[in-house]
Amino acid sequence: MAGSKFRPDRGLTTRMVTTMGLLALVYAAFVVGLVLVGLNVWLVLLVVAGFALFSYFASDKIAMFSMGAKEVTPQQAPELHAVVDRLCAMADMSKPRVGIADTDVPNAFATGHNEKSAVICVTTGLMRRLDGPELEAVLAHELSHIAHRDVMVMTVAGFLGIVAGFLTQAGLRFAMFAGAGRSNNNGPAPAVVALLVVLVSAVAWALSFLLTRALSRYRELSADRAAAYLTGRPSMLGSALTKITGDMAQIPSRDLRQVEPFNAFFFAPALSRKGFSFSQLVATHPPVDQRLSQLSEISRQLGQGG
Repeated sequence: MAGSKFRPDRGLTTRMVTTMGLLALVYAAFVVGLVLVGLNVWLVLLVVAGFALFSYFASDKIAMFSMGAKEVTPQQAPELHAVVDRLCAMADMSKPRVGIADTDVPNAFATGHNEKSAVICVTTGLMRRLDGPELEAVLAHELSHIAHRDVMVMTVAGFLGIVAGFLTQAGLRFAMFAGAGRSNNNGPAPAVVALLVVLVSAVAWALSFLLTRALSRYRELSADRAAAYLTGRPSMLGSALTKITGDMAQIPSRDLRQVEPFNAFFFAPALSRKGFSFSQLVATHPPVDQRLSQLSEISRQLGQGG
Protein backbone atom coordinates (compact mmCIF):
# COMPACT_ATOMS: atom_id res chain seq x y z
CA MET A 1 0.00 0.00 0.00
CA ALA A 2 2.99 2.24 -0.60
CA GLY A 3 1.95 5.83 -1.28
CA SER A 4 -1.69 5.26 -0.39
CA LYS A 5 -3.38 7.38 2.28
CA PHE A 6 -5.80 4.61 3.18
CA ARG A 7 -5.47 3.73 6.84
CA PRO A 8 -2.87 0.91 7.11
CA ASP A 9 -3.93 -2.36 8.70
CA ARG A 10 -1.17 -4.50 10.14
CA GLY A 11 -3.71 -7.10 11.17
CA LEU A 12 -4.78 -7.53 7.56
CA THR A 13 -1.17 -7.73 6.38
CA THR A 14 -0.40 -10.39 8.97
CA ARG A 15 -3.46 -12.41 8.01
CA MET A 16 -2.65 -12.19 4.30
CA VAL A 17 0.92 -13.39 4.85
CA THR A 18 -0.28 -16.19 7.13
CA THR A 19 -2.99 -17.26 4.69
CA MET A 20 -0.58 -17.31 1.75
CA GLY A 21 1.95 -19.30 3.77
CA LEU A 22 -0.63 -21.89 4.83
CA LEU A 23 -2.00 -22.10 1.30
CA ALA A 24 1.52 -22.71 -0.02
CA LEU A 25 1.73 -25.71 2.29
CA VAL A 26 -1.69 -26.91 1.11
CA TYR A 27 -0.60 -26.44 -2.54
CA ALA A 28 2.53 -28.51 -1.94
CA ALA A 29 0.62 -31.25 -0.10
CA PHE A 30 -1.99 -31.23 -2.87
CA VAL A 31 0.61 -31.84 -5.58
CA VAL A 32 2.38 -34.52 -3.54
CA GLY A 33 -0.93 -36.21 -2.76
CA LEU A 34 -1.93 -36.36 -6.43
CA VAL A 35 1.43 -37.87 -7.35
CA LEU A 36 1.20 -40.44 -4.54
CA VAL A 37 -2.22 -41.67 -5.69
CA GLY A 38 -0.82 -42.43 -9.13
CA LEU A 39 -0.94 -39.33 -11.33
CA ASN A 40 2.06 -38.42 -13.45
CA VAL A 41 4.10 -35.70 -11.74
CA TRP A 42 4.52 -33.70 -14.95
CA LEU A 43 0.82 -33.85 -15.70
CA VAL A 44 0.03 -32.61 -12.20
CA LEU A 45 2.52 -29.75 -12.44
CA LEU A 46 1.21 -28.81 -15.90
CA VAL A 47 -2.41 -28.69 -14.70
CA VAL A 48 -1.60 -26.79 -11.51
CA ALA A 49 0.74 -24.30 -13.20
CA GLY A 50 -1.67 -23.82 -16.09
CA PHE A 51 -4.60 -23.02 -13.83
CA ALA A 52 -2.42 -20.80 -11.65
CA LEU A 53 -1.19 -18.67 -14.53
CA PHE A 54 -4.61 -18.45 -16.15
CA SER A 55 -6.35 -17.51 -12.89
CA TYR A 56 -3.70 -14.96 -11.97
CA PHE A 57 -3.41 -13.08 -15.25
CA ALA A 58 -7.02 -13.38 -16.40
CA SER A 59 -8.76 -12.78 -13.05
CA ASP A 60 -10.06 -9.34 -14.01
CA LYS A 61 -11.33 -10.50 -17.40
CA ILE A 62 -12.99 -13.60 -15.91
CA ALA A 63 -14.78 -11.55 -13.26
CA MET A 64 -15.96 -8.89 -15.70
CA PHE A 65 -17.17 -11.48 -18.23
CA SER A 66 -18.94 -13.60 -15.61
CA MET A 67 -20.76 -10.57 -14.22
CA GLY A 68 -21.64 -9.27 -17.66
CA ALA A 69 -19.75 -6.08 -16.83
CA LYS A 70 -18.21 -3.68 -19.32
CA GLU A 71 -15.48 -1.13 -18.84
CA VAL A 72 -16.79 2.42 -19.22
CA THR A 73 -15.00 5.61 -20.18
CA PRO A 74 -15.37 9.01 -18.49
CA GLN A 75 -17.57 10.02 -21.41
CA GLN A 76 -19.89 7.06 -20.89
CA ALA A 77 -20.18 7.39 -17.10
CA PRO A 78 -18.96 10.88 -16.13
CA GLU A 79 -20.49 10.97 -12.64
CA LEU A 80 -19.11 7.56 -11.67
CA HIS A 81 -15.65 8.43 -12.96
CA ALA A 82 -15.76 11.77 -11.13
CA VAL A 83 -16.33 10.00 -7.82
CA VAL A 84 -13.52 7.52 -8.48
CA ASP A 85 -11.19 10.36 -9.54
CA ARG A 86 -11.93 12.28 -6.35
CA LEU A 87 -11.37 9.26 -4.11
CA CYS A 88 -8.14 8.28 -5.85
CA ALA A 89 -6.87 11.84 -5.37
CA MET A 90 -7.82 11.72 -1.69
CA ALA A 91 -6.11 8.34 -1.28
CA ASP A 92 -3.10 9.29 -3.43
CA MET A 93 -3.37 6.10 -5.47
CA SER A 94 -3.46 5.17 -9.14
CA LYS A 95 -6.91 5.12 -10.68
CA PRO A 96 -8.16 1.64 -11.61
CA ARG A 97 -10.31 0.92 -14.61
CA VAL A 98 -14.02 1.45 -14.04
CA GLY A 99 -16.80 -0.94 -15.04
CA ILE A 100 -20.57 -1.27 -14.83
CA ALA A 101 -22.55 -4.51 -14.67
CA ASP A 102 -26.11 -4.38 -15.92
CA THR A 103 -27.91 -6.23 -13.12
CA ASP A 104 -30.46 -5.23 -10.50
CA VAL A 105 -28.41 -6.93 -7.77
CA PRO A 106 -27.12 -3.93 -5.76
CA ASN A 107 -23.40 -4.49 -5.30
CA ALA A 108 -19.84 -3.54 -6.16
CA PHE A 109 -16.55 -5.39 -6.42
CA ALA A 110 -12.86 -4.90 -7.20
CA THR A 111 -10.66 -7.38 -8.99
CA GLY A 112 -7.26 -7.68 -10.66
CA HIS A 113 -3.86 -9.14 -9.81
CA ASN A 114 -2.05 -5.79 -9.56
CA GLU A 115 -2.70 -2.06 -9.76
CA LYS A 116 -2.38 -1.99 -13.56
CA SER A 117 -4.99 -4.70 -14.05
CA ALA A 118 -7.28 -3.53 -11.23
CA VAL A 119 -10.93 -2.86 -12.01
CA ILE A 120 -13.58 -1.38 -9.78
CA CYS A 121 -17.08 -2.32 -10.86
CA VAL A 122 -20.56 -1.29 -9.72
CA THR A 123 -23.93 -2.64 -10.76
CA THR A 124 -26.75 -0.60 -12.21
CA GLY A 125 -28.86 -1.76 -9.28
CA LEU A 126 -26.41 -0.18 -6.85
CA MET A 127 -26.32 3.14 -8.68
CA ARG A 128 -30.12 3.32 -8.73
CA ARG A 129 -30.43 2.72 -5.00
CA LEU A 130 -27.65 4.80 -3.45
CA ASP A 131 -27.29 8.53 -3.00
CA GLY A 132 -24.06 10.24 -4.01
CA PRO A 133 -22.32 10.12 -0.58
CA GLU A 134 -23.39 6.49 -0.09
CA LEU A 135 -22.00 5.48 -3.48
CA GLU A 136 -18.78 7.31 -2.68
CA ALA A 137 -18.45 5.37 0.58
CA VAL A 138 -18.92 2.01 -1.19
CA LEU A 139 -16.39 2.94 -3.87
CA ALA A 140 -13.91 3.95 -1.15
CA HIS A 141 -14.42 0.51 0.40
CA GLU A 142 -13.62 -1.19 -2.90
CA LEU A 143 -10.63 1.04 -3.61
CA SER A 144 -9.19 0.14 -0.23
CA HIS A 145 -9.17 -3.53 -1.29
CA ILE A 146 -6.93 -2.54 -4.21
CA ALA A 147 -4.72 -0.31 -2.06
CA HIS A 148 -4.32 -3.00 0.60
CA ARG A 149 -3.58 -5.55 -2.16
CA ASP A 150 -5.95 -8.06 -0.63
CA VAL A 151 -7.73 -8.38 -3.99
CA MET A 152 -4.55 -9.94 -5.39
CA VAL A 153 -4.23 -12.24 -2.39
CA MET A 154 -7.83 -13.41 -2.73
CA THR A 155 -7.26 -14.06 -6.44
CA VAL A 156 -4.26 -16.27 -5.70
CA ALA A 157 -5.96 -17.89 -2.72
CA GLY A 158 -9.00 -18.83 -4.77
CA PHE A 159 -6.90 -20.61 -7.38
CA LEU A 160 -6.47 -23.84 -5.39
CA GLY A 161 -10.22 -24.15 -4.96
CA ILE A 162 -10.67 -23.86 -8.72
CA VAL A 163 -8.10 -26.59 -9.44
CA ALA A 164 -9.41 -28.87 -6.70
CA GLY A 165 -12.99 -28.40 -7.87
CA PHE A 166 -12.05 -29.17 -11.46
CA LEU A 167 -10.15 -32.33 -10.51
CA THR A 168 -12.96 -33.47 -8.20
CA GLN A 169 -15.53 -33.25 -11.01
CA ALA A 170 -13.16 -34.81 -13.56
CA GLY A 171 -12.27 -37.64 -11.17
CA LEU A 172 -15.89 -38.45 -10.40
CA ARG A 173 -16.81 -38.57 -14.08
CA PHE A 174 -13.82 -40.75 -14.90
CA ALA A 175 -14.58 -43.13 -12.02
CA MET A 176 -18.17 -43.52 -13.23
CA PHE A 177 -17.14 -44.43 -16.75
CA ALA A 178 -13.99 -46.39 -15.94
CA GLY A 179 -15.67 -48.80 -13.54
CA ALA A 180 -13.54 -51.17 -11.49
CA GLY A 181 -11.58 -52.66 -14.37
CA ARG A 182 -8.13 -54.07 -13.82
CA SER A 183 -5.09 -51.97 -14.34
CA ASN A 184 -1.82 -52.67 -16.02
CA ASN A 185 1.53 -53.22 -14.24
CA ASN A 186 -0.23 -54.52 -11.13
CA GLY A 187 -1.17 -50.96 -10.12
CA PRO A 188 -4.52 -49.81 -8.82
CA ALA A 189 -7.52 -49.79 -11.13
CA PRO A 190 -8.16 -46.50 -12.99
CA ALA A 191 -11.42 -46.01 -11.11
CA VAL A 192 -9.60 -46.36 -7.78
CA VAL A 193 -7.02 -43.80 -8.85
CA ALA A 194 -9.80 -41.44 -9.91
CA LEU A 195 -11.56 -41.78 -6.55
CA LEU A 196 -8.29 -41.14 -4.71
CA VAL A 197 -7.81 -38.00 -6.80
CA VAL A 198 -11.31 -36.93 -5.79
CA LEU A 199 -10.48 -37.51 -2.11
CA VAL A 200 -7.22 -35.54 -2.25
CA SER A 201 -8.88 -32.73 -4.21
CA ALA A 202 -11.83 -32.54 -1.82
CA VAL A 203 -9.54 -32.22 1.21
CA ALA A 204 -7.47 -29.52 -0.52
CA TRP A 205 -10.64 -27.66 -1.54
CA ALA A 206 -12.01 -27.76 2.01
CA LEU A 207 -8.78 -26.41 3.52
CA SER A 208 -8.47 -23.61 0.97
CA PHE A 209 -12.18 -22.80 1.44
CA LEU A 210 -11.80 -22.31 5.19
CA LEU A 211 -8.60 -20.28 4.87
CA THR A 212 -10.01 -17.91 2.26
CA ARG A 213 -13.29 -17.47 4.15
CA ALA A 214 -11.44 -16.44 7.31
CA LEU A 215 -9.38 -13.89 5.37
CA SER A 216 -12.45 -12.67 3.47
CA ARG A 217 -14.36 -11.81 6.64
CA TYR A 218 -11.49 -9.83 8.14
CA ARG A 219 -10.69 -7.94 4.94
CA GLU A 220 -14.27 -6.64 4.73
CA LEU A 221 -14.00 -5.15 8.21
CA SER A 222 -10.63 -3.69 7.28
CA ALA A 223 -12.03 -2.12 4.10
CA ASP A 224 -14.96 -0.66 6.04
CA ARG A 225 -12.53 0.98 8.48
CA ALA A 226 -10.25 2.28 5.72
CA ALA A 227 -13.17 3.75 3.74
CA ALA A 228 -14.74 5.32 6.82
CA TYR A 229 -11.53 7.09 7.84
CA LEU A 230 -10.70 8.20 4.29
CA THR A 231 -14.10 9.78 3.61
CA GLY A 232 -14.65 10.88 7.21
CA ARG A 233 -18.31 9.81 6.86
CA PRO A 234 -18.74 6.31 8.30
CA SER A 235 -22.49 6.87 8.59
CA MET A 236 -22.76 6.95 4.79
CA LEU A 237 -21.10 3.56 4.52
CA GLY A 238 -23.44 2.22 7.19
CA SER A 239 -26.44 3.67 5.35
CA ALA A 240 -25.33 2.06 2.07
CA LEU A 241 -24.77 -1.29 3.78
CA THR A 242 -28.23 -1.15 5.37
CA LYS A 243 -29.89 -0.29 2.07
CA ILE A 244 -28.10 -3.01 0.13
CA THR A 245 -28.69 -5.82 2.61
CA GLY A 246 -32.29 -4.73 3.11
CA ASP A 247 -33.02 -4.71 -0.63
CA MET A 248 -31.25 -8.02 -1.30
CA ALA A 249 -34.32 -10.02 -0.22
CA GLN A 250 -36.31 -8.29 -2.98
CA ILE A 251 -34.02 -9.57 -5.74
CA PRO A 252 -35.20 -12.72 -7.58
CA SER A 253 -33.43 -15.86 -6.35
CA ARG A 254 -32.37 -16.69 -9.91
CA ASP A 255 -30.41 -13.43 -10.17
CA LEU A 256 -28.79 -14.01 -6.78
CA ARG A 257 -27.71 -17.53 -7.72
CA GLN A 258 -26.03 -16.18 -10.87
CA VAL A 259 -23.78 -13.81 -8.92
CA GLU A 260 -23.28 -15.98 -5.84
CA PRO A 261 -19.80 -17.20 -6.94
CA PHE A 262 -18.57 -13.61 -6.50
CA ASN A 263 -19.80 -13.16 -2.93
CA ALA A 264 -16.25 -13.15 -1.56
CA PHE A 265 -15.45 -10.12 -3.75
CA PHE A 266 -18.72 -8.21 -3.29
CA PHE A 267 -19.27 -5.27 -0.95
CA ALA A 268 -22.14 -7.25 0.60
CA PRO A 269 -23.02 -10.92 0.07
CA ALA A 270 -25.82 -11.60 -2.42
CA LEU A 271 -28.09 -13.64 -0.16
CA SER A 272 -31.84 -13.95 -0.62
CA ARG A 273 -32.67 -14.91 2.95
CA LYS A 274 -31.21 -14.55 6.40
CA GLY A 275 -29.30 -17.59 7.53
CA PHE A 276 -28.15 -18.73 4.08
CA SER A 277 -24.65 -19.09 5.52
CA PHE A 278 -25.22 -21.84 8.06
CA SER A 279 -22.38 -20.64 10.30
CA GLN A 280 -19.73 -17.97 10.54
CA LEU A 281 -17.23 -20.66 9.58
CA VAL A 282 -18.30 -20.55 5.93
CA ALA A 283 -19.52 -16.95 5.65
CA THR A 284 -17.73 -14.68 3.18
CA HIS A 285 -18.60 -11.54 5.18
CA PRO A 286 -18.89 -10.70 8.86
CA PRO A 287 -22.44 -10.15 10.22
CA VAL A 288 -24.02 -6.86 9.17
CA ASP A 289 -24.55 -5.94 12.83
CA GLN A 290 -20.82 -6.29 13.45
CA ARG A 291 -19.98 -4.05 10.49
CA LEU A 292 -22.53 -1.42 11.54
CA SER A 293 -21.28 -1.52 15.14
CA GLN A 294 -17.72 -0.91 13.96
CA LEU A 295 -18.84 2.03 11.82
CA SER A 296 -20.78 3.50 14.76
CA GLU A 297 -17.66 3.29 16.90
CA ILE A 298 -15.65 5.09 14.22
CA SER A 299 -18.34 7.79 14.11
CA ARG A 300 -17.92 8.33 17.84
CA GLN A 301 -14.15 8.52 17.44
CA LEU A 302 -14.58 11.17 14.76
CA GLY A 303 -16.96 13.10 17.00
CA GLN A 304 -19.99 12.51 14.80
CA GLY A 305 -22.12 10.77 17.41
CA GLY A 306 -23.83 7.37 16.90
